[in-house]
Amino acid sequence: MDVLVPLLQLLVLLLTLPLHLMALLGCWQPLCKTYFPYLMAVLTSKSNRKMEGKKRELFSQIKGLTGASGKVDLLELGCGTGANFQFYPPGCRVTCLDPNPHFEKFLTKSMAENRHLQYERFVVAPGEDMRQLADGSMDVVVCTLVLCSVQSPRKVLQEVKRVLRPGGVLFFWEHVTEPHGSWAFMWQQVLEPTWKHIGDGCCLTRETWKDLENAQFSEVQMERQPPPFKWLPVGPHIMGKAVKLFPSPKALICSFPSLQLERVTHQPTYLPLRGT
Repeated sequence: MDVLVPLLQLLVLLLTLPLHLMALLGCWQPLCKTYFPYLMAVLTSKSNRKMEGKKRELFSQIKGLTGASGKVDLLELGCGTGANFQFYPPGCRVTCLDPNPHFEKFLTKSMAENRHLQYERFVVAPGEDMRQLADGSMDVVVCTLVLCSVQSPRKVLQEVKRVLRPGGVLFFWEHVTEPHGSWAFMWQQVLEPTWKHIGDGCCLTRETWKDLENAQFSEVQMERQPPPFKWLPVGPHIMGKAVKLFPSPKALICSFPSLQLERVTHQPTYLPLRGT
């Protein structure tokens, strides 16, 4: 099987040679940035219909995470077209971040359709560099189908932890690699060099659960799910949440003196996904 991969990659490269030549000449990326929001608008609409129940279950937990203002300060990382807005509870103050400025008109439309939310701003920046957002300024970060296409998932998760307040929560839904040694994994390896161009940097073979394990969240709840579209090369999905650790028991007592504390460990725990 390992011998087949480079041969089949070469065949796919030859079949899609114009695309690769355009990428080499620097012509493809601007074109991709322009058309990709339209592609995502179609795919996310279909995906929401398939995943509505699971998304409502996951995002219903946001309403219990209000900050001192009585509202939830929420950052959507790689916000795309705003397809998740319909699942957020009322009272969220939503900040959107995406490196592609062409998504803004889709966000404006989504916000007009979801008046139960308060739209703060759209930040054009990569997830690895969110310097425009202050430390500890967010109660919630949402990240869906984003870590597959960033340059460094590790750096993105570091930034997520920085902007989350202590006790804040990252909600995620990401596609991951097929099991190694399977035929499905072989085809992901074959298609990945071409798929990265089509999918605006999307990698098919990332083991994103390992990045979440190594990010030093205090707790991780995760479910593994089959892919919503069998005709795409993306593999199974992981959906869940990760909680940012309070800085220390002493700091927690100062902020919430009435709480009874237990020892907190940096080791993530993997539990069935459910409300808190």
